[in-house]
Amino acid sequence: MKDEIIKYLQNNPKNSSSEIFNGIETSKSFATLKRILQKLLSENLIISEGKGKSTKYSISPFYKVFQKVDTKEYFKEEIDERIINKHFNISLISDILSKVNLFTKQENDKLSELQKIYSQNINELSQLEYRKELERLAIDLSWKSSQIEGNTYSLLETERLLKEKKTASGKTKEEAIMLLNHKEALDFIIETPDYFFPLTVGKIEDIHSILIKELGVDKNVRKRRVGISGTNYSPLDNEFQIKESLSAMCKLVNRKENVFEKALLTLVLIAYIQPFVDGNKRTSRIVSNAVMINYKHCPISFRTVESVEYKKAMLLFYEQNNITVIKEIFLNQFEFAVTTYF
Repeated sequence: MKDEIIKYLQNNPKNSSSEIFNGIETSKSFATLKRILQKLLSENLIISEGKGKSTKYSISPFYKVFQKVDTKEYFKEEIDERIINKHFNISLISDILSKVNLFTKQENDKLSELQKIYSQNINELSQLEYRKELERLAIDLSWKSSQIEGNTYSLLETERLLKEKKTASGKTKEEAIMLLNHKEALDFIIETPDYFFPLTVGKIEDIHSILIKELGVDKNVRKRRVGISGTNYSPLDNEFQIKESLSAMCKLVNRKENVFEKALLTLVLIAYIQPFVDGNKRTSRIVSNAVMINYKHCPISFRTVESVEYKKAMLLFYEQNNITVIKEIFLNQFEFAVTTYF
């Protein structure tokens, strides 16, 4: 019934619940339709205007952001066959993401309850025990974040490298440097948690500089065009516009009150803007965790994410500005972090 309502409203905007009920084929009751309409409203898929019997429903301008997408079906089409937003969406930050709540009430309630569990747990830990758990999470995050970028170190090899500074045989020097840089960046945000707020372009550049140290990657906001493997989406190629978009992102993140929204926006938008020649997704994951740590929220290691699934989630955001899949990863990984660490 949910799909029928959406399809009907796409062709018949500003219809009442009675008009919708009479306009679709359904064996469900009118009361069921009203419940589904409320659920669609809470998910930002539709909007309403008026009150009582005068209430009219239409497809939300945020529909594409929150529309459920089956990634298996979506990626059955090859890169040149997919119908996508090929260019950076200038209005995404200022006119869309700034005017909507990214999480439903149910999702926010779940996140808040998990955060309470985390807060209770760390209150029962000694400072030494807490630091050990942070160290464990930092190793896992350094490993997974690097693996997503093609690093071939195993988790055990990563732990040995970060704890004992012993490299793994058969691996490149660059792979070890990438992992060590992750750990240095994480140590920095753990030691100076209040440094990152308010969030600024310069502070994001600081994290990027740590992550790409000794890897032959240019520092600071790029001055040339870049391409992204696996997609025909083209990010901005003008240095001024890149800085402007990154600054707009920082203002949005600073303005948001919900910590989880701040972290999710940072995670997706740094990668979407692609402000650097390389290291964008790495930077987005570390800065997102800087947000969480700054507000004394549980950081996220992404340890159980499949690298391919993470990349698909980001490609979906690049190509359709759809946040549903990466949001689901964020939700699942926050729960995993709370129940696994600390």
